[in-house]
Amino acid sequence: MSTTPNRRMVAVVLLIPVVVTIALWAFAWPAARIAPRDLPLGIAGSAPAADRLQQQLEQDGGAFEIHRFDDGVAARTAIEDRVVYGAVVITPKGPQLLTASAASPMVAQLLREAVTARALAGSQVQVTDAVAAPAGDPRGSALGASILPLAIAGVAAGSAVTMLRLRGGRAAGALIGVAALVGIAAAALTDSWLGAITGDWWTEAGALGLTVLAIGATVAGLAALIGPSGVGLGALLMVLLGNPFSGITSAPELLPQPLGTIGQLLPPGAGGSLLRSVAFFDGSAAGGAALTLGLWAAAGLTAVLVGGRRRTPTAAAPASGAPEPALAG
Repeated sequence: MSTTPNRRMVAVVLLIPVVVTIALWAFAWPAARIAPRDLPLGIAGSAPAADRLQQQLEQDGGAFEIHRFDDGVAARTAIEDRVVYGAVVITPKGPQLLTASAASPMVAQLLREAVTARALAGSQVQVTDAVAAPAGDPRGSALGASILPLAIAGVAAGSAVTMLRLRGGRAAGALIGVAALVGIAAAALTDSWLGAITGDWWTEAGALGLTVLAIGATVAGLAALIGPSGVGLGALLMVLLGNPFSGITSAPELLPQPLGTIGQLLPPGAGGSLLRSVAFFDGSAAGGAALTLGLWAAAGLTAVLVGGRRRTPTAAAPASGAPEPALAG
């Protein structure tokens, strides 16, 4: 047996366990460490009772980031603007908890448990879902499961462009076309059929398509710059890291830091946040996520165009430098 097959066998034996270990770490560890970390929470109402509740919540070692509001109306507005995930309104009849299950059903349940545990003996906490999750997906399961297929679609688009050796404008056009069609198809499934998202249809399709474009362009751009290994690097970044770090099934503030922050800087996490904003909050707080996706898409498409220009002269070089038939004879 030659040396090269032996080396390939050793590489396979060592590489697969490493990839599996990274995948288990990326998916299992954040899920096992779910807990609030600087989770934005509002408090509104009379000063003595509100101050007492704030002191209790701040004793949890940085679990909550407290925002103070004058009244319940201001607190509800902050929830609708995605400034906070929920708010406790101190009223003469007792504390009232405002949640937003559309932002995260897991956070809504966590806030209900935390506030109820700190309520005065004999007082009952009234819970109001200010921005409720849709009836078609009350637990957010469908929305949470939608990001991985989008990541796979983006990686598949980037891989196809690379394997088919599309270059320059053709590669960019293919990536944009795939992203647009996937966005339309995904919106038709999740909105029109499942009812898991309920915002403006075309805005949702645009958010879904932009997520696919950001991922696909990044994969194709890496492949155009460093070769086929860029596809593997892009898949590792988007699927094995970007998907579990996205916080779409929980919330970025529930993940161990800095994973939650890193996840929002990657297309899967930014795509999930953008989709929530346009689907349930009329686009509130969508600017940062849209900018993140736009930068990834622009960088990837630029790399595709630059890589295509760099490779075209190289591929043509042997033909221009080939000997004349007469001289070859």
